[in-house]
Parts: sequence; structure tokens; C-alpha cells
Amino acid sequence: MKQAKIRLYVEHPLGPGQSVPLDKDQAHYLFGVMRLAVGDAVALFNGRDGEFVAEVAEAGKRKGSLICSLQTRPLQMPPDLWLCFAPIKKARTDFIVEKAAEMGAARIQPVQTEFTNSERIRRDRLQAHAIEAAEQCGGTFVPEVADLVRLDRLLADWPGERQIMFCDETLVGAEEALGAVEGHKWAILIGPEGGFSPRERERLHALPQAHAVSLGPRILRADTAAVAAMTVWQQQMGDWR
Repeated sequence: MKQAKIRLYVEHPLGPGQSVPLDKDQAHYLFGVMRLAVGDAVALFNGRDGEFVAEVAEAGKRKGSLICSLQTRPLQMPPDLWLCFAPIKKARTDFIVEKAAEMGAARIQPVQTEFTNSERIRRDRLQAHAIEAAEQCGGTFVPEVADLVRLDRLLADWPGERQIMFCDETLVGAEEALGAVEGHKWAILIGPEGGFSPRERERLHALPQAHAVSLGPRILRADTAAVAAMTVWQQQMGDWR
């Protein structure tokens, strides 16, 4: 079999000898855009069964099918980390979702804060960005992008065993050793462009699971802060150590 140069996310079960049908968009991408033909190889993953190399068995303009052969990579789960963030401008929100998927978030949770500028999101579009990021970075797991929820409601139902790394822009230069905090379930919370409101900040500081941190001596843009926070957490608590 030829070497697979293209990775594709599918929802179909994967396994040796498994036939995988393609929908119209997948067939167009593989055969119309990438010009694959019968016998060519594709790397498949579905977020559950790891990665398999598959051979094109049928190639049409509107449909096609692949046959799985060997598993090339087992399922690699990320740390139990949620990224909670306030949506911002469209392209920058897309960036946050893509980088969260690449950097190892297990769940992506948009939150509506008092100063959030964007009141609506297209969850299906953001989920597609997470899938595309996983395809490109070699991941075998795709984080779920949850529906937008108000921050106060999210905190009201917050699970007691999940710690929060709360990025507070008012704590310039302050440091906290996250490694001293017990627990493997975590979340990172990034505020909107206008920051958290005084009421939100007060509630977060009063939450036993919340650990306020600074991301340095300069106030970062929300999308930059998300990447910086995930880097800090992964190096101290995650699978980058």
C-alpha cells in the first residue's frame, strides 16, 4: 500500500478490514481537490479507535469508500483539561479553538461573561475547526466544542473535583505554583477583551477550586492569553513534562 499523505477525520467505526463510506464533501476533498484514486492511501481517525491507514476502494464525484488495514497509532487521550473562554471576533475565536485542539484540550467551553462582545457562536463551525486542527497536527482525539453558556451558570454547577486556572489580568507579576495543587481535572478560564467584571472576579476568587494566575507583566490579547495559559499549564501539569 502507498504511504498516506492525507489525514481525514471520519465518524465511522475503524478497524482492520472495516469499510468506511465517504459523504459528498469528503469525496470531493479526496478525489476532486487532492486527486486521489483507487489504491491510494489515507490515514483515518475518529477520535475513538486511534489512527488507521486505509485504501481507496471506490472513488466517485459524490461518494466513495475506503478499506481500513493496519492501525498506525493508538488513541492518545489529552489531559483532562477544559479551555473556557469568552468568544471574541470571529477569526480570533477560530484561532483559539484551533490552538486548543492542537495543544491538548479535552473540552472547549465558550462562556458568556458580562463584558463579552460576541453573544452568539456557531458551534458546528467551531467544531469543524477543532476537527481540522486535529487532522493537521496528527492528533487522534478531537475535543468537543460545547454550546455557549453564561459564566455565572457555569460556575453555579462547577464540579467540586475540577480545579480552575483563572487568568486574572489585575495580578501583574504574581505567581502561583500550580504543581502544588492536587487533582488531575483542570480548566483554564480566559476572560473577554474587556476583562472580567469586578463581580465576576470576586466570585472567582471566592471559589475554592479557582487559582488566580498572572500571565506576565503585560496585558495579553484574549487569543494570545489562551495560548500562553495552555503552554504554562501543559509545562507544569500536562503531558508536555
